[in-house]
Amino acid sequence: MSDKVQFIGCQRCGNCCRVEGHVRLRDADIARLAAFLQLSEPEFIQQYTEVARDRRSLVLKDQANNACIFLANNQCRVYVAKPLQCGGFPLRWHVPGWEKWCQGARVIPVTPNRKQVDTA
Repeated sequence: MSDKVQFIGCQRCGNCCRVEGHVRLRDADIARLAAFLQLSEPEFIQQYTEVARDRRSLVLKDQANNACIFLANNQCRVYVAKPLQCGGFPLRWHVPGWEKWCQGARVIPVTPNRKQVDTA
């Protein structure tokens, strides 16, 4: 029987910002992030995005250590304007094993139901 995982809320640990993979951007994400950073959309795209490996969308660039380009001092520099994909973690999407490194995860051991024995 497997344990149950409960998400108690983002603890801003930054661990999800280090997961290998892409943060795909939607048009609304680009507009919101560009405005937040006080850049035009073309400036934002030039500085902070690249074409995804599958060539289907723009994604955020990574730092040399593979962390998100907006992760600094273990904090998201654009938290209030973060992409929709980031806001969906881990309830809308997650990777296998996320509960081991996400500080907002609580693993609740599940034990088999035991019959109560009447001792009377």
